[in-house]
Amino acid sequence: MIYPSIDKLLNQVGSKFLLVNIVSKRVKEMNETGYYQLSEYKSVKNIGKSLEEVSKGLIHIKEK
Repeated sequence: MIYPSIDKLLNQVGSKFLLVNIVSKRVKEMNETGYYQLSEYKSVKNIGKSLEEVSKGLIHIKEK
């Protein structure tokens, strides 16, 4: 089973398009800076780690 579930993530974000954009930007930040917001992750790859951060509510979306 994939963690975190796509249903939980879509409840927080609203659309798959927005989720993909948020996660891709966060992965790029992780690769460039090496900064991680959690001390432990279930995922090994940065994509999974960024999805976990979204599910925990650590990434906030600013709407214009």
